[in-house]
Amino acid sequence: MPGTELEGRVVERRPLTGHVGKSGAALERWLLDDGTRLVAKRLTPATDLLMTLTGDSVGREYAMWDSGLLRMLPEGVEHAIVAGWPEPHGSVVVMRDLGDEVLGWEDRLDGERCRWALRRVAAMHRTFQDVPLDPWPEALTPLPTFLALFSPDRLRPHLEGASKLPRLATRGWAHFAEMVPSDVREPVFDLLRRPEPLAEALRRRPCTLAHGDLATVNMAVESDVLVLLDWGMPVSAPGFLDVARFLAGCSSVVDLSREEVLSTYADALGAAYDEAAMHLALLAGTVWLGWNKALDAAEHPDPAVRAREREDLDWWVAEARTTIRSGLL
Repeated sequence: MPGTELEGRVVERRPLTGHVGKSGAALERWLLDDGTRLVAKRLTPATDLLMTLTGDSVGREYAMWDSGLLRMLPEGVEHAIVAGWPEPHGSVVVMRDLGDEVLGWEDRLDGERCRWALRRVAAMHRTFQDVPLDPWPEALTPLPTFLALFSPDRLRPHLEGASKLPRLATRGWAHFAEMVPSDVREPVFDLLRRPEPLAEALRRRPCTLAHGDLATVNMAVESDVLVLLDWGMPVSAPGFLDVARFLAGCSSVVDLSREEVLSTYADALGAAYDEAAMHLALLAGTVWLGWNKALDAAEHPDPAVRAREREDLDWWVAEARTTIRSGLL
């Protein structure tokens, strides 16, 4: 159905506020004339900081849907997009309104449910292992851009903008510089300034379609199906990149240890498991979200959370050191 026709059937629309997204994308809940409930997302770099930071002028989430790549998701994994169309300064995607099926930061994944989700993520990665992704460059985030997304240099022009993210990340990197030994601190900051060596090392490993922002808050659970939301930063890379992002952002809300998450995913990959890719991806996780670990370790108001995040930061630093010393770069 053409976008103008679908939008013409909207009889009620309400801004969707209070969602966890930090990019600035505008969300609305739509009620159609037949009672169907949908969520519409307008994608434009004028309001979406992540689009600006990644050089996305169209909306990669729309491009992923329009390309047909999302129709290739394996059984047990789905997306929620039902329509999309380009606009002069971006695009629109319209999704099923999944309501309470979407996980929030207050929702924990117990061990069984976490393993269930990781097995489905691994199935997605296996499905796209041999799919050539080069024909859809507009749908994919360039890997160096993805890796250095939160680089202080990239964030500096946006410190006075509406989004708090650049200010938070910049403060986090300042804490990281104070808390992390130089043998890890300096290589991480070097990669933030010039991510190409890490990108090249990752490309030398078997690559697949990675979601790019795998987190519990970008998941919904419908019966035995994992619905993955927010396809705004898909990337061609080893699948472990998704797992590293999941670990860095969500370890506090899952009931598996970091090692159990990694081993569950590795077991689900089977013969496709690549240990070098795992180590490189964990370094990438530090480059991507080391600022967040350090920020919570230094500034969280709850001392128990500060202690937990400091222990978590130490784990990531140790993993980064292992990769830096391995000769994989």
